[in-house]
Amino acid sequence: MAKKKTVDDVLVSFKKDIKGKNIIFGSERTIKALRTGQIERIYFSSNCPEVAEEDIRTYAGISEVPLFQLQYPNDEVGALCKKPFAISVVAVTK
Repeated sequence: MAKKKTVDDVLVSFKKDIKGKNIIFGSERTIKALRTGQIERIYFSSNCPEVAEEDIRTYAGISEVPLFQLQYPNDEVGALCKKPFAISVVAVTK
């Protein structure tokens, strides 16, 4: 059985992905990339809008992309990504 990631493990992998991989910000761009099969994994902020999260969960389930819930609100996720705006969805491309 696979080991479930803890909050610290998710945060560590999130920080590594931001530094080393191509990333996409935002729900609309994430959905477009999910449709074409370009996404490796997806991170949600703790206060991501429900409508966006439901749509992404639907497409991610079809594509079998792992989803991770961060314990930070969207303004703190933006700060972690070193951006001056709030970010609710971060997707890592292949």
